[in-house]
Amino acid sequence: MLTTQQIQIRDPYVVFLDGMYYLYGTTDKDCWNGPGVGFDAYRSKDLFQWEGPFPVFRPPVGFWATENFWAPELHVYQGAYYLFASFHTPGRRRGTQILRAEQPLGPFVPWSDGPVTPRDWECLDGTLYVDAQGDPWMVFCHEWLQIQDGAMAAVRLSADLRAAKGEPVTLFTASQAPWNKQDAENHVTDGPFLYTSRSGKLMMLWSTNGYAGYTMGVAVSDGGILGPWRQSEKPLFDRDGGHGMIFTDQAGQLYLTLHAPNDTPNERPIFLKLEDTGDGLAVCQA
Repeated sequence: MLTTQQIQIRDPYVVFLDGMYYLYGTTDKDCWNGPGVGFDAYRSKDLFQWEGPFPVFRPPVGFWATENFWAPELHVYQGAYYLFASFHTPGRRRGTQILRAEQPLGPFVPWSDGPVTPRDWECLDGTLYVDAQGDPWMVFCHEWLQIQDGAMAAVRLSADLRAAKGEPVTLFTASQAPWNKQDAENHVTDGPFLYTSRSGKLMMLWSTNGYAGYTMGVAVSDGGILGPWRQSEKPLFDRDGGHGMIFTDQAGQLYLTLHAPNDTPNERPIFLKLEDTGDGLAVCQA
C-alpha cells in the first residue's frame, strides 16, 4: 500500500465505483522526455492508502505515438470504460485519442482511429461532456505552442465515441481570464473539466500560468457547451497546482483534486473539500 504523498502523478482524475476510489493520471516518471511507457492507476477505500500501481494501458505494437503520454481521464459511458488521453510522436501533431476497456483497471485498447482532435492542430487534454440531449462532446485545448494564445475548443463526437462529428468550435482563449499571467509571451490552456452546479450552471475548470505559478480557475457558460463563456474574477487555486477535476466521496462531500507542485518529479495528488455555492465554487478552508 502507498500513501497519497508517495504517489508521483500529474493531472489526477478520480472516479468512485463500487465502493472504491480509482485514481488515474500521467504516471510516467519523466513524462516530458524519453519514450512513453503507458498509464497506471491506483485504488483506495479512503483516499489515503492506495493499492497499485496497476498497469491499465501499455501501447500495442505499432501504436502511433511514442512520447508524452498525458492526462488520461476515465469516463463511464454506455456500460463501458473509456480513457481520453493525449499522445505525441515526432513528425505528427499532439492529440487526444480515446481508449476503451470492459473493466476500470483495463486493459485499455485504442478505440478511436488515432486522435479525434484535428490532425493539423496541436491539441491535448480532451474531456467528455454529454449534453442535455444525450449527445457526447469532447472539450479540449488548442495549444499555445501553435497559436500562442491557447484556446479551449469543443467538438461533437459520434455516439460510439469513435470519431469527431463536424468541425471544432473555439469557446474562449487563455488571455480572457484575468488570473492568466497577462504579461506572458504565451498563454496556456490546460485541463478542462465540465461540472454542472446545483443551480444548473455549466462550469469549466481549467488551468494556466498565473502570477504565482500554475493556476486553476473557473469559466461559466450562459448558454450550454457552446457558451458564451465568462471567466471568474479570481482563481480557484493559485499555489502552483492545477489540472484538476471534481468528484464526490462516498459520504456525498464534493472534492477538488489537482496536482501540486507543478514540478517533476515532485508533483503529488491533492484532495481539497469543495463547496458548490450554486453560482460558483469555493475551496473549503481547513
